[in-house]
Amino acid sequence: MKEKIIEKATDLFMKLGFKSVTMDDIAGEMCISKKTIYKYFCNKELLIEETTEIVHKAIHQSIDTIVEKKHNAIEENFEIRKMFKEMFKAADTSPAYQLKKHYPEIYNTVMSREINECNAVFKQNIEKGIQQGLYRIGVAIDTYVGFYYTLIFSINGNVSSGKESNEKELQALEYHTRAMATPAGIIELEKQLQNYTI
Repeated sequence: MKEKIIEKATDLFMKLGFKSVTMDDIAGEMCISKKTIYKYFCNKELLIEETTEIVHKAIHQSIDTIVEKKHNAIEENFEIRKMFKEMFKAADTSPAYQLKKHYPEIYNTVMSREINECNAVFKQNIEKGIQQGLYRIGVAIDTYVGFYYTLIFSINGNVSSGKESNEKELQALEYHTRAMATPAGIIELEKQLQNYTI
């Protein structure tokens, strides 16, 4: 039952927002009593913490699957971007924005967890791109990683519209890639941009 509650809550939070979904809403959607939910979660914050952890794991499993497909570095970043767009397509407002606004402590926990994992993914991607001749040799990898996640997390935490957030994240990816790309990398970037639909 606990897993079913988390699954339904995750679905509702992603579609309607962390603030607007109540324990009553979740109980109603599941045709169970609110008391049943409180048996597993003494408050909404605990339920949000568990759902954000589930979403975090799902995101990073998807990223690992994409990385295993051995795309070139630029294509890999676009595949990851598509995965995020698909995962959060039902959300009218950015989930990260809602968390930051209404549940700042949970947001900070989520962000510190994400920064650690994203750092590793971004760093591996840049190293791979250099080896493939798509990114310039001599790129200050740690600095570029820092620039990129600062851009992405700033967009997520400060842009409320899901659609606008998606557009800005694509622009950030283009900006990040152009800053490092070799001439061959620019050709690959243009190809990916042509094939990407917002």
